[in-house]
Amino acid sequence: MSGALDVEGLLARALAPVEPPEHLAARLRSALQTISHAAVGELESWELLAIRDPRRWSRPALAALAGAAAAVVALGIQRRGRAGDPPEDGRASPPR
Repeated sequence: MSGALDVEGLLARALAPVEPPEHLAARLRSALQTISHAAVGELESWELLAIRDPRRWSRPALAALAGAAAAVVALGIQRRGRAGDPPEDGRASPPR
């Protein structure tokens, strides 16, 4: 059957890994740093007297969660970027 579709070949080409553009990591890191700085600003501006009123805890709690999540994701991106960089001496990195 020479006219049959090569399903396995089509799937291999369709599901091949795609590397994200270089600028995407920088944009994501910048956005996450902006979120982290905004969260820090929100927490710094929060009055200590507001701690006594639980109804005012939602904004600082959300700011703390957003800042922590952004920091964790930024560290993951940074770690992944370092893992992909070639070693300084030019040798290939050992397989994991």
